[in-house]
Amino acid sequence: MERTLAAELTAVPAGSTARVQGWLHRRRTLANITFVVLRDRTGLAQVVVKDPATIAEVARFGEETVLEVTGIVSPNPSAPMGVEILDPVLQPLSEPAQTPPVELWRPNLTAGLPTLLDHAPVTLRHPRSKAAWQLASASMAGFREALAGNGFTEISTPKLVGASTESGANVFTVDYFGRPAYLAQSPQLYKQILVGVFERVFEVGPVFRAEPHDTVRHIAEYVSLDAELGFIRDHRDVLTVLRTALAGMVQSVAAQAPTAVELLDVRLPEVPEEIPVVHFADALRLVGAPEDEPDLAPEHERALSAWAWEEHRSEFLAVEGYPMRKRPFYTHPQPDDPRWSNSFDLLFRGLELTTGGQRLHRYAAYRAALAASGQDEASYAWYLQAFRHGMPPHGGFAIGLERWVARLVEAANIRQVRLFPRDLHRLAP
Repeated sequence: MERTLAAELTAVPAGSTARVQGWLHRRRTLANITFVVLRDRTGLAQVVVKDPATIAEVARFGEETVLEVTGIVSPNPSAPMGVEILDPVLQPLSEPAQTPPVELWRPNLTAGLPTLLDHAPVTLRHPRSKAAWQLASASMAGFREALAGNGFTEISTPKLVGASTESGANVFTVDYFGRPAYLAQSPQLYKQILVGVFERVFEVGPVFRAEPHDTVRHIAEYVSLDAELGFIRDHRDVLTVLRTALAGMVQSVAAQAPTAVELLDVRLPEVPEEIPVVHFADALRLVGAPEDEPDLAPEHERALSAWAWEEHRSEFLAVEGYPMRKRPFYTHPQPDDPRWSNSFDLLFRGLELTTGGQRLHRYAAYRAALAASGQDEASYAWYLQAFRHGMPPHGGFAIGLERWVARLVEAANIRQVRLFPRDLHRLAP
């Protein structure tokens, strides 16, 4: 007999025999009956146990014991999925489980975040914890589908590199066969090179930042959704592709993770046909910041997001033209005023979600930029090969997956939506 998933039980004719497998989610014992709720990847199945010998057997199984149950399917509107299993035969598929560190059957986890993270191998089983990553999984699928449908090739670039990628950011150093190497801060240099091969590329993969932030919005390892495309006019073309990717992500979440959306009461955003844009200099005036401010503070991002909603009814706002002194060496300057850059940050619900923009593409411009930043051109010889041999105008962006999901569920801490987060203090589990 084939296994029947919990969500499939409603399609089984009443009176038929079904075989379900899963974890003992909850056990409720009354005077002469025990209700066993079994959990699998699709939901919950209720099993009704009346046989005294089977009741005694069930009593030996702690919550989270893995079981196989074979029995008769019977309609019951008050049961999970609207059906239950009668006259069951139970077969343990693991030894009786030890008591979990938290009560996974409760609708909400009330333990503090450190406890949940310390016991993540078990606490991630809770439907609400699991749902957050189901949103992430659906988002990655939507990102891939949206870009692949627009002529992009998925790539996979090295995560062990010989030089840092982002100027000004700390890196994790590792011993690479007796010489120093680093965990990649981004696939930036490689995805630029591969524009010279495929024209349009994207990658979904981990990046590492050794910046010693201990905040609710920073972690040391996260998933980056990167894209790079050639033959652009300027950074606005990049923003158009970013808009396409975001729309695909939202559509995928709605289609692939509706249960998670409902469980977490997610309010999916509407991605406008054209994302509103404000120049950095104007953004400073809007928030009342000094005109020589080099970056936006978190309170500025929140204020600008509120302005975008009030003025444009958009939960997304692109701030373009960040000062060149705050952007990496490969950033293309604004042609009519080189103080500013052809780059942008995308704000979503009060938080920076994405950085993107146009890159330099001429070899002479790179030599000048590296010299101006005091960097050794020889360290980038491998990278500069692409520009010596002809590269089109190009640009790209990167979305932080965990930040995206954290804003979707309006999490207080980004660690709530990351599987096994790594931060300043945490390297296990």
